Amino acid sequence: MTNGFTAADVPDQSGRTILVTGANTGLGFEASKVLAERGARVLLGCRSEEKAQLAIASIKTEVPDADLEFVALDQADLASVRRAVDQVQGESRLDVLVNNAGVMMPPREMTADGFESQFGVNHLGTFALTALLLPKLARQDGARVVVTSSIAHRGAKIFFDDISAERSYRAQDRYGQSKLANLLFMYELDRRLRGTESSTIAVGCHPGIADTELARHLPSVVRFAVPLFRPFFNTAAAGAWPTLMASAGPDVDGGDYLGPTKRNETAGPAGAARATSVARDEALAARLWDLSVEMTGIDPEL
Repeated sequence: MTNGFTAADVPDQSGRTILVTGANTGLGFEASKVLAERGARVLLGCRSEEKAQLAIASIKTEVPDADLEFVALDQADLASVRRAVDQVQGESRLDVLVNNAGVMMPPREMTADGFESQFGVNHLGTFALTALLLPKLARQDGARVVVTSSIAHRGAKIFFDDISAERSYRAQDRYGQSKLANLLFMYELDRRLRGTESSTIAVGCHPGIADTELARHLPSVVRFAVPLFRPFFNTAAAGAWPTLMASAGPDVDGGDYLGPTKRNETAGPAGAARATSVARDEALAARLWDLSVEMTGIDPEL
């Protein structure tokens, strides 16, 4: 794998259809813009149609002939996930699913299905959407599932004995859990895809520390300090480079994990990233997979 990947390295995407979740802002918006500029048909999976249409209009000011479509998607509601899948099924093809949508350290909230919001949106919503779209992806040779994790997976654990945070809730710990779950899922999905000799691959990525709206729930003292540290962050555009590499990089293999390559993976061009041994624990991943099937009622066709 060649390190140093940026938006300039994204090859022509003409003829490909790519679904990007959380596409109206931040990393998802920046990735969608570049992919559209390279000729892809980009489906923007967003909760708000108004925000999605503003994003589409913004992209079209820079890429007038961009082929963009809004897909209503709220990963905090499995019924919404199913409706989004129904819409995507109507597309002639799907080459890449970019699981980018997420929430970060909100107060304790529950999803429409009764899941703790960070685990429910970041992991279970991703698991359900991916599972339901795998048959569609399988029709395209070399399709990809991209799963966005975070350096927050380091030191995290899965709270199997309190998965809904009924006994205790610390936002930072639950965010770390969801991002560890993303990586465990990516590795397990890729193992299972290989086991069926599918040409679809699963790839993980993380943005390092990027300047996006995702941090709006950080403690006020941290938010006030952000301007001081902003020069050391990735911009949202640079934070999207690992996502773009995972989605369209020419020398990416299943099970690769990609992130920024400078300052301990917090900034810079994309390349190989480090996953913890916990994130690579196959027994833990299998346990999480079974729990995810049980909680969502959705069993991937593998």
